[in-house]
Amino acid sequence: MSQYKPLEELVARSQKLGADQSLVVFGGGNTSSKGEITDHLGRLKAVLWVKGSGADMQHAIAKDYPALYLDELHELAKFDDLDDDTMVDYVTRALVDPASRRPSIETLLHAFLPAKHIDHVHADAICALTNHPKGEKAVKDALGDGFAYVDWKRPGFELSKIVGALKDHEGVVLAHHGLVVWDEDSDRCYQKNLVAIEKSEKYLDSFAKRPESKFVHQEVPLNELNQLLLKLRGTLGKKQILRVDNRLAEIASRKDLSQVLSAGVSSADHMLRIRPKSAQVTLSDPKSGIEKYREEYASYFDANKNLLPQGYSSHGNDPKVVLVPSVGAITTGANLTEGEMLADIATHTHEVAARVIDVFGEGRSLPDSEIFGFDYWPMELFKLKNRPSPAKFTGHIYVVTGAGSGIGRGISLELARLGACVTLADLDEKGLKEVEAEFRSNKYLDPLLIVGDQSDEATVARTVAETISHFGGIDGAVINAGIGVSDKLEELTVDKWRKGLEVNLSSAFLMTKEVMGALKTQGFGGSVVYVASKNAFAPGAGFGGYSVTKAGMLQLMRIAALEGGGDGIRFNAVNPDAVFDNSKLWAGGIREQRAAAHGVKPEDLEDFYASRNLLKARVRSVDVANSVAFLLSDESSRTTGAVIAVDGGVAAAFPR
Repeated sequence: MSQYKPLEELVARSQKLGADQSLVVFGGGNTSSKGEITDHLGRLKAVLWVKGSGADMQHAIAKDYPALYLDELHELAKFDDLDDDTMVDYVTRALVDPASRRPSIETLLHAFLPAKHIDHVHADAICALTNHPKGEKAVKDALGDGFAYVDWKRPGFELSKIVGALKDHEGVVLAHHGLVVWDEDSDRCYQKNLVAIEKSEKYLDSFAKRPESKFVHQEVPLNELNQLLLKLRGTLGKKQILRVDNRLAEIASRKDLSQVLSAGVSSADHMLRIRPKSAQVTLSDPKSGIEKYREEYASYFDANKNLLPQGYSSHGNDPKVVLVPSVGAITTGANLTEGEMLADIATHTHEVAARVIDVFGEGRSLPDSEIFGFDYWPMELFKLKNRPSPAKFTGHIYVVTGAGSGIGRGISLELARLGACVTLADLDEKGLKEVEAEFRSNKYLDPLLIVGDQSDEATVARTVAETISHFGGIDGAVINAGIGVSDKLEELTVDKWRKGLEVNLSSAFLMTKEVMGALKTQGFGGSVVYVASKNAFAPGAGFGGYSVTKAGMLQLMRIAALEGGGDGIRFNAVNPDAVFDNSKLWAGGIREQRAAAHGVKPEDLEDFYASRNLLKARVRSVDVANSVAFLLSDESSRTTGAVIAVDGGVAAAFPR
């Protein structure tokens, strides 16, 4: 039998437990197994495999369970007391591989219990038993005398010794912290979780419940929801992603919502991700609820700041979860994946609180001093302090039109590389799918795809509306959709002329109008960049239909800058020239027509354009993307109404 069989059993058991969010949510819970391995000197050594800090049980693999020498951990039981820093130092010295993942803060709890397999889950039903004034009695009534009850104590050395001394019980219930069970067999250990939880469920269901009115969820109209998201994001005043989750729509619509929220989180671990409490706002007035939350959090912080570890400051007074009647939960995060994780935790936390109130009449939160101690726990603050810096555009939301090829593709990929959430808009669905595939191959955040004609008013309105509802707001746009319009004026048809105006200029006007309105509602500025052309300043014969539209785009940009400046909205443009990579601008005979106009072969056109600029350089889509990213960023926060040439230096097209 493999010496690593206990580890294999641990991983399999943990994945089963982690797959059920009513047992643990993302990153929660702790599991372990004990066994023997041959060390580097050939000695047989007893080890403990325990979940690494922050690992997610559902997706965890063997390397997420570091091994520690048990004899070294058992030596620590001789101490009367250990502070967190000293305990962590001793525990990490016991690692078999010093380079492995940092072990759980609850490693000693697993070490001090002698059983081979140990599970600690934060099951909803168990938390519902404990999070009220008569929690100890409820645990005894539901589970019998075989299960010990331990009132709330922050994870650490003292709790580990307390639980270790309860080894003769069937299991332990930790108030606000879940269930601990153990066994010599992995499968039986897993089943013990299910049996205890089933008993808890039956006990809770045995109580006569208050009369329940049937809640019928009605979808809030998209325009109302978007107004809420923009106002809420503006009130919070931060570039972040807001995600709507309707699972909590019923709880958010309860008349006693304040009481539910006052009960706090179901498991103390939850507050590390969703804060000690969630905010509540109304659909029509998100500002008042956020201001109230901020005031209450500031008061809580001031009252307990004497407990703040040296060298650290407040997390800030903003919520991570906001409940809205008829809507549900709105989460705030760096991306949609984080928002979904926060919504999962909030759903379980608030459903537990609502159940406690319905069954027992009232919930019980931890004392503020204990909440603060966990909210500002040095172990977690250290992890936050040492996280990698976020990407430049983390939390930013942009629309890019004409994103299916050429310059639009290059801009979209660069914004995604910098961490932005991007809406890709184009008439060409195939092109959008290809760009989406590039996003995924580069492991960028998933884009939102909008297929449609961006010169159509309804399509533009849909593009902006879906961006807001999907990502929770908007920070600007890159207006790039365009087509080439060739032929001398006397040969240019009216239909071709009008098509150029619609695609190159009217689409820019429509997007400007929609984005400006959204940014003004949101209320903390924004940035819009127009992809014009060298031809706006230095037109070429036989390309007048195109040149006129790009000149018009620059005039549109200037007017938008005049009208948007008072609201902090910046409008700027870039003037590229002769960008060929992945571009469709040169299709449909445009390459041949421009080559003929300059007296060169079509295959030599790129070299010709490079030879005529001062730098003798080919201009690439990434060069344009770099300038666009600068104009979208805070680095250009004092720039509006400007044009940046990205043409290698065409003297006739110098902005003036």
